[in-house]
Amino acid sequence: MVVPVERALGAVIGSAVGDALGAPFEFGPEGAFSARFPEPGHGGEMCGGGGWDPGEATDDTQMGVLVAESLVDCGGLELPDVFRRFRQWAAAEPKDIGLQTEAVLSGGDPWDTAAALHFQVSQRAAGNGSLMRAAPSAVYFAAQGRDATMDAARRLAALTHGDRAAWEGTAVLHELMRVALAGGDPLDAVAATLAAVHPDHRRRYATVLAPDWHPDQATEFNGAVWPCLGSAVWALRTTISYETAVRAAIDLGGDTDTVAAVTGALAGAVHGITAVPEHWTAALHVPLPGFADRVLSAADLAALTLLLIA
Repeated sequence: MVVPVERALGAVIGSAVGDALGAPFEFGPEGAFSARFPEPGHGGEMCGGGGWDPGEATDDTQMGVLVAESLVDCGGLELPDVFRRFRQWAAAEPKDIGLQTEAVLSGGDPWDTAAALHFQVSQRAAGNGSLMRAAPSAVYFAAQGRDATMDAARRLAALTHGDRAAWEGTAVLHELMRVALAGGDPLDAVAATLAAVHPDHRRRYATVLAPDWHPDQATEFNGAVWPCLGSAVWALRTTISYETAVRAAIDLGGDTDTVAAVTGALAGAVHGITAVPEHWTAALHVPLPGFADRVLSAADLAALTLLLIA
């Protein structure tokens, strides 16, 4: 499989745009985005707020860039290198970092045991922190088929999340994106993807990915991995464009940056980069704390994406 440039760019940049759009509305009420911007397509939505500059991407995209650059620089998946980059980034005190991720990266334990040791103590590691950063790796591994992309997703998730629920959710996202990047309908691939999910977690994901599921039925906050993924798939299923999907995701409230980042990755893979409004990408920028104060633009993300599919 050759990953089309249009869809790859849509996935990576679409995820970053969703992240930056959703960040100012994090932990706010439902419908806040549409209340402020009732009509699509008029600009101004990259408004900033909540400590974020207009168009500024959060840790969701920052960690995804670190994964992407490791894959490119190492010519494949080198988990110790990814973990080293994560740790260097975390030590630079980024604006936002998940509590669980911070604990794993700052604990001083080796890359291959840090997350597992943290989970043994906390028993809480099913957050959406591995899901939020998955767009670049999904693009990179898409050409290698279902088993390879789902395995890579699990291994990347396990760097920071000791709960297998996070591994399986990230694997599902990788596979749905692989189908979309190949030109298929990821909604039609849900059943086959669920068959490849670990049996202990299949039922939970089957619930939130069902056609009749609505985010209002979630039994946990959408900062958890399964309602986050379910919300993103719901947003894709119930809309007709990239823009309307991301708007719907942010309007759910709660962990808006991550739900919109995951939605943006899926919708971007389905609809392609031309569906991502230029007035959103123009303001997009991704700071990289700990890496010489670099700030990536949408053009930089595009160049990185081309390397991922080279």
